[in-house]
Amino acid sequence: MTTAPADARGSGSFLRPWTVGPRLLCLVFLFTLPLVTPTIRGADEIQYFSLLRSLVFDQDLDFGNEYRHFYAQDPQGLAGFKATFIDRREDVTGRHISFGYLGPALMWSPFYLAAHGCVLAARAVGVPIAADGFAWPYTAAVCYGSAFYAFFGLLLTHNALRRFGQFAEPGATWSVIGVWLGTPLLYYMSLAPGFAHAPAVFAVSLLLWLWLRSRDRGDDSVRAWAWIGAAGGLAGLVRPSGVLFLVAPAAELVWRTLRGRRWAWGLGRALVMGACAGALLFPQLILNRVLTGGLGPTRLVTRKLTFTSPHFLQVLFDPGHGLFFWTPLVLVAVAGLAAIAFRRKDGVGPLLAAAFLLQVWINGSVESWSQAGAFGARRFVELTPIFAWGVAVAVAWAARRLRRLATASILVIFVWWNLSLMAQFGLNLMNRQRLEWPRVAVNQICAVPPRLARAVLLFFTDREGLVREQRPSPTFEP
Repeated sequence: MTTAPADARGSGSFLRPWTVGPRLLCLVFLFTLPLVTPTIRGADEIQYFSLLRSLVFDQDLDFGNEYRHFYAQDPQGLAGFKATFIDRREDVTGRHISFGYLGPALMWSPFYLAAHGCVLAARAVGVPIAADGFAWPYTAAVCYGSAFYAFFGLLLTHNALRRFGQFAEPGATWSVIGVWLGTPLLYYMSLAPGFAHAPAVFAVSLLLWLWLRSRDRGDDSVRAWAWIGAAGGLAGLVRPSGVLFLVAPAAELVWRTLRGRRWAWGLGRALVMGACAGALLFPQLILNRVLTGGLGPTRLVTRKLTFTSPHFLQVLFDPGHGLFFWTPLVLVAVAGLAAIAFRRKDGVGPLLAAAFLLQVWINGSVESWSQAGAFGARRFVELTPIFAWGVAVAVAWAARRLRRLATASILVIFVWWNLSLMAQFGLNLMNRQRLEWPRVAVNQICAVPPRLARAVLLFFTDREGLVREQRPSPTFEP
């Protein structure tokens, strides 16, 4: 394991903002900001945004007017959305169906309310803009808010690699940039930021950072475990599977309790952690009660779950939909996680690996495991901070055996694969329902480069025109 210099370890300050790593991350973030598309377009995005707008403007949790607003913008593209979310209702309450969770709405609310204040100020000086919660400033606030949350999560991840993982520079920074640009995270930070995945990256990164900081400081206080539990509750409030990341601190707490036979100590901290997580999750239970009549989500979600995880291996290895085929860099990350699980003696490796396996299990339990029609294995995006640890191990290993340029070049290849897939997906050069081999690999080299210049020009000059031009036909012809 490569050891970081002394100022990267121990209880140093949070970011040390003027060091090279964070400054480079900020620079990359500035370059990616123009990619952020401030539009709410997909079904999931509409549901999350509608929950926020209904809470702020209507206070009725009836999403019919929001759903109809977005459907009117694109009746052809949202025909399936209409059938499920406008035409159907919950059996018990008669309300419109929503798969959205409360966490993203709460996290976006400061940006959204700030946008509303700006709209009111603009109207006061005569600018003709609607203060209706739908106008461009509102959607832009949500989309840029997602990008900023994910970026803060990446900063936390970098800090964790330096301080708690003891990874040296430039490897730590390269690893974070690699998983940022070389996985679907970039897509859900920029082209589709209205999903919950970017906020989830922040919530999970915060949870892991708080846990690792408490370990590093030897802080066993009730307050430290309360913060860990609250962060786990936030992760679960953004996406229910996020609460499973508490397995890492919880398993460590159990082990330390058993090893030291400190039963009261362990039970007390477990109760505090659980209570704080539950307090964050409680508003979601209230929301579920209002929308569905029960404490759980809509039956359209629960009926899809089989907890024996029949698709456990498929979500990883299926050539058309599997995580490793969409994002080969993750295979490197998993190899790195396996290495630290066996070689690192502080227990972090096995616990991070356990968190990864739990996410594979829950995603393999879902009937719609393939996530067909989405870019990449998007339900794994919140694993970004864990993938960064695995990639950092691989980068440290490569740096000892190869030149820095060679190591960086390998990362660039993984980044290019992801960026080129994003181009194929956006330009409708691939079957959006699945990866087709070897066609998708050939397109990376032969089809994308000749079309890239014009696509980039349209992206920055007529983004909606590019969307219309590249809209896939109702039935895909290979």
